[in-house]
Amino acid sequence: MFDPLQLRTLPLASRTSLLSVDDILIAPESPTPPHDAAAVARAATAIRAARERGAASILMYGAHLIRNGAALIITRLMERGWVTHLATNGAGSIHDWEFAWLGRSCEGVEANVADGTFGAWEETGRNLHLALLAGGVAGEGYGKSVGRFIAEDGCTFTSPEHLRERLRHADQHAPACAEALCAMLQHGIASGKTSVEHRWKHASLLAQAHRLGVPATIHPGIGYDIVSCHPMFNGAAIGRAAGRDYHTFCESVDRLDGGVVLAVGSAIMAPQVFEKSLACVHNLRAQDGRPQVAGHSIFVVDLQDGGGWDWTHGDPPKSSAAYYLRFCKSFSRMGGAMHYVQNDNAAFVHALLHSLEG
Repeated sequence: MFDPLQLRTLPLASRTSLLSVDDILIAPESPTPPHDAAAVARAATAIRAARERGAASILMYGAHLIRNGAALIITRLMERGWVTHLATNGAGSIHDWEFAWLGRSCEGVEANVADGTFGAWEETGRNLHLALLAGGVAGEGYGKSVGRFIAEDGCTFTSPEHLRERLRHADQHAPACAEALCAMLQHGIASGKTSVEHRWKHASLLAQAHRLGVPATIHPGIGYDIVSCHPMFNGAAIGRAAGRDYHTFCESVDRLDGGVVLAVGSAIMAPQVFEKSLACVHNLRAQDGRPQVAGHSIFVVDLQDGGGWDWTHGDPPKSSAAYYLRFCKSFSRMGGAMHYVQNDNAAFVHALLHSLEG
């Protein structure tokens, strides 16, 4: 069988990283770039109404929103209560951590895959796994574990003896205890505090969400992310943390009546996770005799040609470019009013913040 323990990793600082925090971060107060003013105004109106009624405003985003420097803007949206939940994919969490720890992220994919170094960065794989393993023992999900790890500059592992004792009692966290124990023995993790300084916490949305008490959930895929290229890769720990986050996301969806979903630059994770969570919420509501989620607005933001289609008229014909926007078709079937906005992702959230604060 393939043995991941034989993978050779390299120091992250030795990688040629393509993006630097100091170069990409957008100041919230700076002038906004070109954007769809009408769509931004509609989104701002919907978010104001959601906040007034105490409904959820969920931002689901792809990793490019972080790479495009929108962290300070989204932090401001959370601080002012305009966004009540963050959700991203595994790559979003990886860039988030790398920016917070190294101040740099992103690598040359083609060249690094060819020579076998793609994703094989010691600190990224190790520290994200440390966060998830320690968080799993505490019953925390992926986003909470990584956000706490960054905000508190590391994590704490209990002793192997204590973990063995918990395993004998087989409590609800016994599987996480078993994974942590095995990792401690196999990868030389000492009990006590593992200190990892994060000098760029301000660039981490997960750390800022932890600070503000805003739920931040990660929805990865096994084999999707560069942590799969590390000897510590642990699908059980990742899956357990992501499963907890999925349930946290469902809790926010249950508060979506009259609320808002912003799906910004996420053509796969956002529509797929949202439709399953909405189905689960409706399943439980049906059992309790409660109505379906209603009155919510969905704003899908991407750069692909939308074909000018009005999604309130149903699916477009195959002759329209909009027919091939699979993520729009998914969101258009989720009730509420769905709007497609063809716009740069960072420009959209930047303009949205200015509209909400104007």
